[in-house]
Amino acid sequence: MADGWREVFERSRLIPPPSQTVRLAGENHLSQPQGFQLNLSRVTAPHLSQDMSTGEQDVTYQLRVTLFDRNHQHFFGKTWRSSPQKMKNNKIAFNEVLYFYTSLLLPSTLMVLELVSLPPRPDGSHQALGRGFTILELFTSKPEIPATDGDRRLSLHHGSPRGLLHPLLKDTVDYGNLLKIIDGAHLDCVVKKHPALVSMMHLLPENVLVSGDEEIPGLTASPTGDALLRPQLLKMLPFNLNRLTISLQPSLEKFESQLLQQINADCHNTKQPGPDDAPRTVAIQERRLHVGVHNGWCFLDKPQVVVLEPVASALRGRTGSASKQSTLVKDSSASSSLPQMLGLRSSLELRLTNHQALAVVFQLEYVFSAPIGRETMLSATSTSRAAFLQCLRWGIWCPFQEPVDWKREEIRLVLQGGAKRNPHGVMVYSTEEVSEMKDTITFWLSSSLERKASSPKASLRTKQEDVSRQRRSPSSPSQSQKIIPPASPPESPQGPGLSLSQLAATSRYPTISHSSSALPWQQSFPSLLHPSPLASAHQLSHVACSAVSNIAHLEMDLQREGEGSPSMQDEGDQLQELPFTPVHAPVITLGMNVPSSCSVSSRSSQAHLFSAGFPDIVDCSGQVAEVLDPTEPLPFDPQREEADLLQGNLLVFQFLAFTRIPAAGFGPDWPENIYVTFQFYRFPPTTSQELKLLTNSKVQHKASEPLPSVLASINKDGTVNTGSPGLQVQFRVDDSFLRPGEKRWFLRYLALHTMHIDIWDSNSLLLIGSTAIELKYMLRQGKSAVQALHEVEVLTTDYVGEDTLLTSTDLPQRSASSPMTVHTIIRGRLHVRTGNIGCPVDPSRRKAADGMLSHSHIITPREVTSGFRGGSLSSTNVLHLNARNTAQAHRLEIDGDRIPSFRHGIRADTIMPEERNLCEHRKLSCMAAVHQREGKEDAKTPKDTDWTKEVRMARDLHQFKPSEGRSKAEGITNMLSQAITTQHLLYASLGSAEYMEFVLKNPFNVPQTVTIHSDDPELSVITNTEEWRYFKALTRTPTALEENMFHLEEGAPGPRVYLRPKESIHIPLKYQSFLCDHTMALQGPSFLPTGKGSQVAKKNLSSSITAKTIKVTFRAEDGKPMAICQVNVEPTPHVVDQTFRLYHPELCFLKKAIRLPPWHDPTVGDPDTRTNMSVRCSDPNIICQTRMLVPGEPQDVYLKVPGSPSPHIKMFFVMVFTDKWMAAPSQIWQIYVHFLERVDISCVTGQRSCQSLVLRGKQAVRKVKCFSSHPKEIKVDPAGVFVLPPAAVQELQLKMQPWQAGSRFLYVNAVDVEQQRLVTAWLLCLNVHRPVLSKAFEVCVPVGGGRGSSRKITYTNPYTSSRTFLLRSDHPDLLQFKEDKFQIGGGESYTIGLRFALSQSPGSAEILVYVNNLEEKTEETFCVKVNYS
Repeated sequence: MADGWREVFERSRLIPPPSQTVRLAGENHLSQPQGFQLNLSRVTAPHLSQDMSTGEQDVTYQLRVTLFDRNHQHFFGKTWRSSPQKMKNNKIAFNEVLYFYTSLLLPSTLMVLELVSLPPRPDGSHQALGRGFTILELFTSKPEIPATDGDRRLSLHHGSPRGLLHPLLKDTVDYGNLLKIIDGAHLDCVVKKHPALVSMMHLLPENVLVSGDEEIPGLTASPTGDALLRPQLLKMLPFNLNRLTISLQPSLEKFESQLLQQINADCHNTKQPGPDDAPRTVAIQERRLHVGVHNGWCFLDKPQVVVLEPVASALRGRTGSASKQSTLVKDSSASSSLPQMLGLRSSLELRLTNHQALAVVFQLEYVFSAPIGRETMLSATSTSRAAFLQCLRWGIWCPFQEPVDWKREEIRLVLQGGAKRNPHGVMVYSTEEVSEMKDTITFWLSSSLERKASSPKASLRTKQEDVSRQRRSPSSPSQSQKIIPPASPPESPQGPGLSLSQLAATSRYPTISHSSSALPWQQSFPSLLHPSPLASAHQLSHVACSAVSNIAHLEMDLQREGEGSPSMQDEGDQLQELPFTPVHAPVITLGMNVPSSCSVSSRSSQAHLFSAGFPDIVDCSGQVAEVLDPTEPLPFDPQREEADLLQGNLLVFQFLAFTRIPAAGFGPDWPENIYVTFQFYRFPPTTSQELKLLTNSKVQHKASEPLPSVLASINKDGTVNTGSPGLQVQFRVDDSFLRPGEKRWFLRYLALHTMHIDIWDSNSLLLIGSTAIELKYMLRQGKSAVQALHEVEVLTTDYVGEDTLLTSTDLPQRSASSPMTVHTIIRGRLHVRTGNIGCPVDPSRRKAADGMLSHSHIITPREVTSGFRGGSLSSTNVLHLNARNTAQAHRLEIDGDRIPSFRHGIRADTIMPEERNLCEHRKLSCMAAVHQREGKEDAKTPKDTDWTKEVRMARDLHQFKPSEGRSKAEGITNMLSQAITTQHLLYASLGSAEYMEFVLKNPFNVPQTVTIHSDDPELSVITNTEEWRYFKALTRTPTALEENMFHLEEGAPGPRVYLRPKESIHIPLKYQSFLCDHTMALQGPSFLPTGKGSQVAKKNLSSSITAKTIKVTFRAEDGKPMAICQVNVEPTPHVVDQTFRLYHPELCFLKKAIRLPPWHDPTVGDPDTRTNMSVRCSDPNIICQTRMLVPGEPQDVYLKVPGSPSPHIKMFFVMVFTDKWMAAPSQIWQIYVHFLERVDISCVTGQRSCQSLVLRGKQAVRKVKCFSSHPKEIKVDPAGVFVLPPAAVQELQLKMQPWQAGSRFLYVNAVDVEQQRLVTAWLLCLNVHRPVLSKAFEVCVPVGGGRGSSRKITYTNPYTSSRTFLLRSDHPDLLQFKEDKFQIGGGESYTIGLRFALSQSPGSAEILVYVNNLEEKTEETFCVKVNYS
């Protein structure tokens, strides 16, 4: 059994290092601690065999290791002792590994290792005799290079390590000249850095040498026995400490009176009195309480400090300032009838984990103010009184040492005093009087997560489940709405305001916890919300100043609403809306989340993985890319990236393997085939081809650690690709892909973003889970190529409602808002290797790109120096004015040999020769394109000869002549409008506002009132002065700003502006589009184009925004255009920050609430100022809005999505803006809504239930197969492939046998196996009840070794005839039957043999035993409670 807190605390005595050494390490900036691993293999000691006599054959040997400071000749830390070993062939094999971390990275820090023999004494004890020692130098003058990195052989020296304290060795740098070496005796060891210790440094003090098998509370035990090799922390759960009071005996007044008398007497006795000294008294300034969580080694976090107040005077609460002192007279002024004790007004939050060696430490501390005399040597500017601290009482409480129900009762703890060792290491006040009454502290402790915890796993319930079951809140109507945790992230604990010491507590936002249980210790929090850095070019200020926030995703319950509705009056007053409190179950968002640290497989798994022969990631010269460790932090230097000579980047994603995680309800080979979907940067969404999970049956491995299955692509014919394993996807990002100024935004995207990946079952087209990988390890930082191996957990969420008995009377009236518990389930681990290969770019192209100026926001019309000179209406002037429009006339090209044949039939009396060539070219090109299209449509028509084509085209050309005469006036008008048209190219993305200013000049000598009209509402004039000022500041446009410049009238085509003669002004324009194309690929795997053995992604951009041309016309008072600004919008795909996949019944509205915490802007001086948060949706048919009900409370984003028939998938984008004028979205979410047919089913655990489904055929014949999300619980008949004729009806039979009670949601897909496309999908809403128990039993099973435990239960056949029965259990991993099937006669009895599995930890579990008939209908149900002790 594990030790308690007291035993661990007694073993954790340490000797601190010299303070001078600590100060020296801090001055050299070496205060950052580093972890190390020391592997002690063996000691070769031939001198011991010579000294060993015949009676010393039972002697064992031990290694003892201690840290030593050479400069100060000081041993510090704690001596580590190895396990005793015997010597064989002059060698002693220890093979032990010890760990430590230190910040004293100085050459003076040594490690002393001593070999000790342990001969037995007659009384059974052992005598320790030194047999030599050695010295290991840890650091050199360069602290970043360990002196003993790698294998090391250390020679043993004669004598004892105590000889290092001799004065002759002081200031000695090299001990080799003064210590005598033992011939042939040496120690083999290996020392190296161990960065994995960084994650658990808060659980262990510095400079402590520990083994991997030593108990460290807060650290999970490892099945290998070495918990420090890859430390895994226990989940921490927040608790609230309420109603804390402290009672001091005999009373608070007498205790403090006696305390002040003794302190005053002590001050009087230790002070040298002067002739004019007046009596000075010490007063109580403040009463403090230190509260911290201690694991026996150290405090897990800095203890919190709160101020206590006498309960009798709590109504006259003090501000805690130094001027308001609490003296004894003031405290005793309260009525004596009230209890005199110290109390805490507010609650206190603690983070605990379920470990019996974890303790809550309380320390009562008083702050006294003493008068300042002349002997204090204080300056005259100091206050007249000085404060000092004194600890009075302390106490510890271990909440998990005994399984008691402390949740529902008050906790009383006895406080201690006197000269006893305490965790704070301070002297404690003690009283001479011995009284039977003890000083006590009382409080209540409750869980901060007010969610009912019910475990969905069919596994052993440990003590954590017992505690979580005790913490369930009573099911009352008033408390049913408190099950959902708060949406705001839990802040770090902080008490009320302090007077003398304000504690600066920073907020702690936990990331998502990858856990498959719903215990309070494993609850998950939503992921972080970061602003998108690539929203627009002017979004840099938002990225720099936006605060980190967090998202709580609220899902509507799928329970049917009650039929009853409240009655309403026919006439009456207007009803007032009550505050709405949502009770939806939260959904874990994975878009921006990354696991805290990549899980690392064992060496055997790594060897198996890389023996498959994956292609290496190499740079341009053929060298293997440098490997980065995803578990270590990565520095990011933007200047180094921008100064890189290799400006091209080839981004590589290699999907290597998938590790299956055994789960209840799934077979060991699930999944067999998968495919992945993701979207990288602005590239279109990528859907991979089908990938096969290869399993090597020859490799032996442990069942507890599944081996990764190598991925192999599947060809179109269904065969497995025998070439290179894995799947490689590449994206090329260079100057031809990036627009000017976009390079830095791409680098910030890699540095700050994570890429969301969905993993699908390619057979059933069901979502296996989602994950995310950090992209920052694709930053090269000046290197030619880099690569990183990620092993990330694939997570999914499961919704489980509270279970009910089958005989419950309130089932028909079940509320539609019944609470749902969300569980995070680990489906597997995906092995992905990312890389970035630097590529050289064309020097000329790079020079041109470097020479391009930044995008200007000012549009200046081209100056026309000469007017129309008369003559023909030549378009030469137009060519000079607008070369782009002329270039567009050459868009269609025809063969050059066709042009001469057309010139013979064209009259040139109305146009000049230059115009004739231009017009002929344009018209003939158009006709050639039309005839070419007609020729493609009618391929059976015989091909015309060249002469026939020329005649027909000439005839068509003559038909245009009358229209030319009629449109001559229009041509003149068009030419004049082109002369005043200024074109502007605009790159726009979804939701981002593009700002520009058009320079409008009045060419007349008279004033003009100009009306501005835009033919597209997405391009508008900024008429608000504040908005104009805001965009000018963002874009840094150095132009003048004018107040009240525009005149607005209702019914006018646009705003009007007044211009003086020859005056030029800047018209602010803004383009912003919230609409985009929502077309998406069909669900299912695809085939990426193959090139040179690797899968290369398409480079074309997704056309989410349509390209368009918008004209802004500036009309004078006579209605004629004065200037035209033609804006050509080029689409630029946006970056998706988060991806949501939701499942909902078909043809009904999806109501969604996404909760955002308050988003504070650090640039705003007033912290109470609310951030203007707004949302927009890309689909106008979807209602998207947000509102803030109460200032300071989280803000909700509401979505209302219309339903569609199954299996339609609706995709849209939601843009979140945090600035008032919505310049650029801080977040863009991509939301997929899968609509499915809903089927409601009510059943009982352990019993088979049947349900019929109807599948209707479509237009074509299909080969269909049905799949379920839980194949062990749901069987579909027909199970194989069947033919579905057109317009036919196929009945499907579902056979369900669930083992878990409560409300659950399961899925069934009908898939076209030939096309791998989804035909129909069903959403099964199960309401599973618990069965009625016939009998209950209780059994005790020992923990640890042994062969388990066997029991028997007698069952009597209640029928008169012979029957056959089946035995089932909801925990097959804990209970097995001697026979799963038996047959007995009528009225006879049968003994059921039970075999209980072993458990490695104490706890209890309830196992249900079902006696079913051949139709799987339950005859009897037994409950067996198993206590593991």
